[in-house]
Amino acid sequence: MSLLVVGSIAIDSIHTPTEVRENILGGSATHFSYAASFFSSGVQVVGVVGDDWQEEHTKLLTDRGIDTSGIEIQEGGKTFRWTGKYHSNMNDRDTLEVHLNVLENFSPDLSDEAKRCPFVFLANGSPSTQLKVLEQMTGPQLVVADTMDLWIEIERDELKKLMQRIDGLVLNDSEAKLLTEEENLVRAGQKVLEFGPKFVVLKKGEHGAMFFSKGESYVMPAFPTPDVVDPTGAGDSFAGGMMGYLAQQNNFEPKTLKEAMAYGTVVASYIVEDFSLDRMKGITREEIDQRLGQYRQMLSF
Repeated sequence: MSLLVVGSIAIDSIHTPTEVRENILGGSATHFSYAASFFSSGVQVVGVVGDDWQEEHTKLLTDRGIDTSGIEIQEGGKTFRWTGKYHSNMNDRDTLEVHLNVLENFSPDLSDEAKRCPFVFLANGSPSTQLKVLEQMTGPQLVVADTMDLWIEIERDELKKLMQRIDGLVLNDSEAKLLTEEENLVRAGQKVLEFGPKFVVLKKGEHGAMFFSKGESYVMPAFPTPDVVDPTGAGDSFAGGMMGYLAQQNNFEPKTLKEAMAYGTVVASYIVEDFSLDRMKGITREEIDQRLGQYRQMLSF
C-alpha cells in the first residue's frame, strides 16, 4: 500500500570525532523515505527545498521508486541546513548551526493522490503543521507522528491535540520524560498512551526501542554493529523501515507491529555505518532480510 511522509529535507554538515562532512543530504523525510522504499513500492515524500537543491538528490530518491512530485522548490530560497557535532560516545551531539530557511514557513499542500494515502507518517516538525496535513487526509488507515523536545516545550497544546488524532507516536527517551514529567520510561510510555495514541515507540539510540500499547509492551534491543560512523538519521530510518513494512503488509496487527519494529531496528543499523545515505545506497532488501535473520537468532534463547 502507498505510504506518505511529510517532513524536512535538509543539507547537513556533520562533525564526528574522526571526520567532517560538509553539505551532505539529510532531513527526516529523506532518511525515512529511503528506508521505507526497501519495503513499500508506493512511497510519496512531501517537503520543501530552495533553489540550491541539486537534481542529483532528487534522482537518488526517484531511483529508489520514491514519488518526489510533492517536493516543492522555492525559487530564491535556500534549503533547510543543520550542522551538528557528535561527542566521542557517538550518542550525544551538539547542534552548532540551524538555518530553517524555506522550512520556516512551509505549509504542505497535498496532491489528491497524497491525500488518499492509507499509511501516513508525520515526520518531525511543528505539531500545527502536522495537524494541517491531517486535515487534508481522506480516511487514512494508519497515522504515526514523530516529535522532538522543541515542540514539546513551545507547542505542547498543539502536540496534545495531535496525539488525540493519531494512531502512533514515535519519540526518544528524553523527549518522553519531558512530555510526561516521568523519569521511569515504563511509566512515561504508559502515560503517553493516555494522551491519545494507540501505541507509542520510545527510541533509545544504541539501546534499541521500547513499544507500548494497551495490550502489550516490550523492548527491542539495537542490532550490535561496531561500525558507527554517523548516527544522523537513525531514528528516521528506523521509522521508515517500520512504516514501510506495515504498508507492505497492509495491516498493523500486534504481530506485524513487532516484526515492523525489528525491521526498523535492522535498517537503522545500516544507516549509522556511513554518512548520509552512503551505506544505504549499497544494500539490498535481501541483505536486510539476512541481517534480520541474525537479529532474530540473537533474540532467541
